Amino acid sequence: MTRAIDRSWYKIFQDYNIYNHDFNNHTFYITAKQIKVACQNFTETGEKEPRILCKQDPREKRPQVFIDNNLFLLPVRNGQYAIIKEEGYIDIPKIDKSATIYNSQLDFTLDISLVGNSEMQHLDFAYASSLIRTFMDDNTLVLTIRGRKYTPEFSFYVGKQKITAKSVQTEVDAGYEGKKQVVLVEAKNQNTENIIIRQLFYPFKQWQLHTNQKVVTRFFEKNNDLYFLWQFNFEDADNYNSIKLVKNGCYKIN
Repeated sequence: MTRAIDRSWYKIFQDYNIYNHDFNNHTFYITAKQIKVACQNFTETGEKEPRILCKQDPREKRPQVFIDNNLFLLPVRNGQYAIIKEEGYIDIPKIDKSATIYNSQLDFTLDISLVGNSEMQHLDFAYASSLIRTFMDDNTLVLTIRGRKYTPEFSFYVGKQKITAKSVQTEVDAGYEGKKQVVLVEAKNQNTENIIIRQLFYPFKQWQLHTNQKVVTRFFEKNNDLYFLWQFNFEDADNYNSIKLVKNGCYKIN
């Protein structure tokens, strides 16, 4: 075991006899306080800080004991987590087709947008150029959601296990509201092979409770001078694993 996260979770599994838990029939719940107690004798911050130990995105960042047993982690309360046996991640499919040249709808150049390399600025540039509206075929979309918020209570299924979440912090990189839909975006500025479904599902469940409109989830990535977009839908709003790819696209903005 060379990674801090592997050493810590091995100790946690031993201390709370998690190795003998029947994950096929029951979810295992653990608190941040329990994690701290189990890891209190470790010296490195990355070995004992629950916030770090419970950040397991992408799929490969899971501790080895999770990988070996097909487990993943979901926050369900402030300071409480569920360990579940199921596929918790979704692959982001490669877009191999040639980029579509997209002509910005602006009649002037955004000089400031070229300063830096943040996910937010790339997403804002795509929105300002109307690429977001074009991809969603909705000229009514306007920016109305951004940043971190805590969820109301909601329940859902992961496989056969019913999970209830409440007051979990979510973050939406951008949310756009139009006449007929709300579009939520998770953005990255690097090559992403997979993400934890929670990053799309929790905001989807959260904002569904605040509107009667259709809520759409989308993944966005800027890589070199290309803009990649994927639209996902949840076929069953109460099923974590019902996520499906609807469409994707690759664009170069003129």
